[in-house]
Amino acid sequence: MQRFADWMGERSKGQPMFISDNNGFDWQFISWYFHHFLGRNPLGHSSTNLGSLYKGKPKDCFANFKHLRKTKHTDHPVDDALGNAEALHMQRELGLKIRSE
Repeated sequence: MQRFADWMGERSKGQPMFISDNNGFDWQFISWYFHHFLGRNPLGHSSTNLGSLYKGKPKDCFANFKHLRKTKHTDHPVDDALGNAEALHMQRELGLKIRSE
């Protein structure tokens, strides 16, 4: 977890941000691991929902980002993380400004 925290710190400008398609669910795991193994969570206490980010682009509360994934959503953590990273990258390609740029 320390290597993960260091990796995030090296790549982010300022406070790293937790972004997930189901941040309420996913957050509990990442937060527990950081607190259990490091005694702190370098992500702080907030998160951003990937779907909500996408809904702002077309200004449509019913817009769905899932077509931006290349990796199939299987509920396997690695597949889902890859798919979410792909969707976030595609949103960046569509004009989303990401602080680490």
